[in-house]
Amino acid sequence: MITTFAAALNTGLRRAMDDDAKVVLLGEDIGKLGGVFRVTDTLQKDFGDNRVIDTPLAESGIVGTAFGMALRGYRPVVEIQFDGFVYPAFDQIVSQVAKIHYRTGGKVTAPLTIRIPFGGGIGAVEHHSESPEVYFAHTAGLRVVTPSTPSDAYSMIRQAISLDDPVVFFEPKRRYWDKADVDFEGEPDLPLHKARVCTHGTDATVLAYGGTVATALTAAKIAAEEGHSLEVIDLRSLSPIDVDTIADSVDKTGRLVIVHEAPVFAGLGAEIAARVTERCFYQLEAPVLRVGGYDIPYPPAKLEKHHLPDPDRILAAVDRCLAA
Repeated sequence: MITTFAAALNTGLRRAMDDDAKVVLLGEDIGKLGGVFRVTDTLQKDFGDNRVIDTPLAESGIVGTAFGMALRGYRPVVEIQFDGFVYPAFDQIVSQVAKIHYRTGGKVTAPLTIRIPFGGGIGAVEHHSESPEVYFAHTAGLRVVTPSTPSDAYSMIRQAISLDDPVVFFEPKRRYWDKADVDFEGEPDLPLHKARVCTHGTDATVLAYGGTVATALTAAKIAAEEGHSLEVIDLRSLSPIDVDTIADSVDKTGRLVIVHEAPVFAGLGAEIAARVTERCFYQLEAPVLRVGGYDIPYPPAKLEKHHLPDPDRILAAVDRCLAA
């Protein structure tokens, strides 16, 4: 069935709520409005306001309440309306949610999913186009994932909700309107923590996640017209990282370009580059290169196209790898 990324998420949430009465949704304007991006559209009408709960505008209170519910046996799914709004809840997530399993010697779990629309590309105002994923990937005790396609959006949200671990679920907001065929009756074709090889190639590997996967695939098509074969990998899981899939690709191609919207400095690409260098040092034909946002606060909407990685910047990095 052809559907949008947002509609696939909606169906995934609906299936999770059908499957388990303990799944509840909490967030600002997720009920009658259906969320800013309409991801929860009609769910309150169908499941009632006891399971799809409109909350006050208080992210720390939302996550704190959901955490308490998780401790009492529920499987809450929290929506943070925009990426830049998650910081008031940061203490709850990294100090409490992430640590309860370890703190209790494995006796207490926190099956809590925190949905966060992230990244730019929609012409939004300040605090609405952040890329805070590395903060959470750095925090032990959290799983951090991001789908890039409608099909993965549907399957990965269901997988996340079913886990007993807390999951920070980043949704690339500029992909909400992307359409693709989704098999709503099939089972997930990959575990939640596995990366996906999107296209096979021999000359260089391009690794991306979230909103930049489609950009990397566009770059690969342009490269093919120029006679270069790129292997594109969708990371999907930011913590844990599927190093094996990446290393297998780099062993074959000898080159790696990492793409993400977040600033390059101390970004997730740095961790991946270090791990690949450790694993594939003798197979690398060139240094691992990173293409990302600049080390500045996210720019005004009219300038964001210069800030976000585009095919030209990715291909420039590929050219540097191939020339090494």
